[in-house]
Amino acid sequence: MARLKLTTPSQFSFTTNIPVRITDVNYGGHVGNDAILSIIHEARMQYLHKSGYSEVNFEGVGLIMSDVAIDFKNEVFYGDTIIAHVIANDFTKVGFDILYKLEKIKDDKTVTVALAKTGMVCYDYQARRIAAVPEAAIQKLTV
Repeated sequence: MARLKLTTPSQFSFTTNIPVRITDVNYGGHVGNDAILSIIHEARMQYLHKSGYSEVNFEGVGLIMSDVAIDFKNEVFYGDTIIAHVIANDFTKVGFDILYKLEKIKDDKTVTVALAKTGMVCYDYQARRIAAVPEAAIQKLTV
């Protein structure tokens, strides 16, 4: 079986810490794959917020996640804090990617937990159609 291969940049434009909640832990005793997706969502919201955006207010348009890829690397447990690194790239006329690198500290070493990518598409919720990526947003997110 071919494994998913995600590449991430060496530099990220945003970093945040997200503590693992008990509700993130599954029957296997570690953070579940659905919880990792939720943690990525939280990291994305914080990343957008730092530039004055949300998924429903992105320079006058909204955002829809069109796809997601997660490459799981290591387990995460209750009590761990995930260090989430985030950056936007690969802008097209109507969308862009957001890349994530999730890490934790274990035995005084930084360990990669997961790599991820979400494809984001700009959407005009009033007109109910895809919209162009606002140039002002590209300028803010590529700084």
